[in-house]
Amino acid sequence: MSGLPLSGKVAMIGGSSRGIGLAVAHRLSAEGAAVVLNGRDADVLDAAVAEIIAAGGRASGVLGSLATPGIAYAMVDAAREDFGRLDAAINCAGVAEPSGSTILTIDSEEFAAQIDAHLTSAFEVARAAAEVFAAQGSGAIVLTGSAASLGIFGGSGYPAAKGGVNALALAIAAELRPSGVRVNVVMPGAKTRLSTGDDYRAHIDGLRDRGVLDPGMHAAAADPGSVDHVAAIYAYLVSDLAVDITGSVFSAAGNFIGRYAEPELSLIAYRDHVDTPPYTLDDIDAALAAVRNP
Repeated sequence: MSGLPLSGKVAMIGGSSRGIGLAVAHRLSAEGAAVVLNGRDADVLDAAVAEIIAAGGRASGVLGSLATPGIAYAMVDAAREDFGRLDAAINCAGVAEPSGSTILTIDSEEFAAQIDAHLTSAFEVARAAAEVFAAQGSGAIVLTGSAASLGIFGGSGYPAAKGGVNALALAIAAELRPSGVRVNVVMPGAKTRLSTGDDYRAHIDGLRDRGVLDPGMHAAAADPGSVDHVAAIYAYLVSDLAVDITGSVFSAAGNFIGRYAEPELSLIAYRDHVDTPPYTLDDIDAALAAVRNP
């Protein structure tokens, strides 16, 4: 496999026994990397590892939920023990929000489960890998976000957790930049078991009918591209081709790739707080008049 973009590299991929994570594992392996897979179902995980090996790759697996402390560290240990090093850490772990869930119906336990599955798993992967990467002065972390964090796909726990993933990635990208460690986010759109079926279709149809999801986004959500299409951006971001890219949030679906602009503050009003009293409500209303949404 010498000469391939990821030749000699080793990556750990959380939530990679099926779906997008498994497609990412296959793509990294095809590009020359050895991969450590992860999943919560032993039979499914074993089958995924066997797939990679049967295709000529190098792979091992670590069983368990990444929300459980220690599982991410076990993946780090497996990478170093089985393949001698660790160069990249990717997290694709996650679960769907309960069907039809809204802020009016989700309970505290369901909300916490979403945070654990998406945000806590991302933290565990990033923390475990960052210790290795900071010490060696190199490494790439890629976390999985979602356009749901923009509020356009309904729910509450899922978008809150994915929004947290973005914030976590931006914070640790700034923190780890001096150490030569890169951190980015991919918001993928692809056909998986979470984005197919009658419940999923009823969900996105309902969002369209209520005006939450515009017709263009609804059409894209109703017929997403394959997981193989989005796997490419993950492979790129952990390769040396992306050595100067960190602190970015990407969107990918089918053959579409987008990059979100950095948030920018717009000044609404200003006056010296030392010499002037707090704003009245009318002051604020007048300041917002020029920029108020119609």
